[in-house]
Amino acid sequence: MRSMTGCGISRVQEDGWEVGIEVKTVNHRFLDFGLRLPRNLAFLEQPVRELVSSSVHRGHVDVFITVKSLSDSGMEVSVNADIARSYLEAARKIARETGVQEDLSVSRLLALEGVTSLSEKEMDQEKVTALCREALEVALAQTVSMREEEGLHLQQDLSEHLDRAAELRKCILSRAPLVVNEYREKLENRLKTLLQDNTVEPQRLAQEVAIMADRCAIDEELARLESHIKQMRQYLQGKGEIGKKMDFLVQEMNRETNTIGSKASDVAITQWVVELKSEIEKLREQIQNVE
Repeated sequence: MRSMTGCGISRVQEDGWEVGIEVKTVNHRFLDFGLRLPRNLAFLEQPVRELVSSSVHRGHVDVFITVKSLSDSGMEVSVNADIARSYLEAARKIARETGVQEDLSVSRLLALEGVTSLSEKEMDQEKVTALCREALEVALAQTVSMREEEGLHLQQDLSEHLDRAAELRKCILSRAPLVVNEYREKLENRLKTLLQDNTVEPQRLAQEVAIMADRCAIDEELARLESHIKQMRQYLQGKGEIGKKMDFLVQEMNRETNTIGSKASDVAITQWVVELKSEIEKLREQIQNVE
């Protein structure tokens, strides 16, 4: 079992290039990417998405990427020779026509507008992509490891709440048959009090008790609740994207518990139902963190 919270950082250097990767994941109903790349790194988007999807199945994932050249500044100077010649010819023409000595040096020529331009050196996309994959694999491994470690804590906490839910279900199960018997006794005593001759028609009494027993029968709900708890325990030992399945199952547990509460008018059962709903709510909250 994994949680949906984790992070990982990696940095790789090779052949004059450095790629840094930072991965952060938090809760989300589905697999959601937060990947914003500058235009010159747009070619990394597809391989990054594919690699992340192979390791993370659910959650919001933010990936931060930095790429820089280590061999030099990563910039290159371009010279426009045509503009330089135009400046030089213009200087010589002025010198001939005015008699002023032409003293346009190379350093001055380079400083003139349009002669030189500064731009980023062309990136080796194949090399950078390979380094990005290498760094991302390490960062993802760290992220998954953190998610698995937190998943162990989630597993333990969920197991404890399930144990308590199972105990409360057993309490309700043991109490359920007594409810009908107590109702029978109360009904019989009340009828004896109301009737002058203190006689109660057995057939009529049995009929009333049977109607009441049918209305407050919770055997089916308790059986389904037991089945849901067993299935939830199986999910606790599962792998992959199990959070959605567990979330659905806990909703079914809550549904059965609500039905039990609406059927049972017994004070003790009502109290256990309240406690059971509390445990189910704790399960639901924790399951929101499960991948």
